[in-house]
Amino acid sequence: MTSRTPCPCGLPEAYEECCGRFHSGTASAPTAERLMRSRYAAFVRQDGAYLLRTWHPRTRPARLDLDPAMRWTGLEILATEDGSAFHSTGTVTFRAADRGGSLHERSRFERVDGAWVYVDGDFLG
Repeated sequence: MTSRTPCPCGLPEAYEECCGRFHSGTASAPTAERLMRSRYAAFVRQDGAYLLRTWHPRTRPARLDLDPAMRWTGLEILATEDGSAFHSTGTVTFRAADRGGSLHERSRFERVDGAWVYVDGDFLG
């Protein structure tokens, strides 16, 4: 039996069956929360192409400079509002930990052509 890499998003599945399928483009995140988790995993894995691809065209930066020294250590989903298969918008409040502290944000998501994308977020105390 081969060992499989756990997904950095915090769900129990192996990376390949969890966020890896979103990163590779073989599946799309079905909810705003799953997109949030997959974007966190993309930050962990330094996958800038996925981050840009899942960013709303209205707010997407021209480029993304990821810090290779950044080490994300955990994701905690604190709240979700809407963002299911039955919604066109949603918010996810989360805390992402790194070796130096944590990032606390309420992120906004919308559907564009049926796919969830990140719009923007508010940093929280």
